[in-house]
Amino acid sequence: MARIHAKRKGQHGSTRPFISKNPEWVPLDAEEIVEIIVKLHGEGASKAAIGARLRDAYAVPNVRLATGKSVAQILTGKGLTREIPEDLSSLMKKAVDLQGHLKTHKADLSNKRGLQLIESKIRRLSRYYREEGVLPADWDYSRTLAELQVK
Repeated sequence: MARIHAKRKGQHGSTRPFISKNPEWVPLDAEEIVEIIVKLHGEGASKAAIGARLRDAYAVPNVRLATGKSVAQILTGKGLTREIPEDLSSLMKKAVDLQGHLKTHKADLSNKRGLQLIESKIRRLSRYYREEGVLPADWDYSRTLAELQVK
């Protein structure tokens, strides 16, 4: 599949080996994994960071196989979702950082173009989330709103 803003194709990543049940060597049971996920979310970790930390520090190769649910489903079930989805808020944080850079470096045209591309992704993603009902129907992206919501 091609990239959004480039005329080239991407490279595939590695594929996970197919396993249908949780390995026997996993030291934690499902309730302990859910407690760790809630604790790590409370510390401010993202969903991807929670999965990576479970894999690296707690030897849980796949949360879905161990608990029957994904990290996002577990957090939603506990009522711990954020008002703005994680991928959208990370794009907004990146845009705010670039805006700060462009205030001091006004002639940086390549980063100005990068900011335009990031804001395009934000608008496309917010349209999807509004259609899915994750964001309110009147939610709209603006640079000042992004600065307030990220900080």
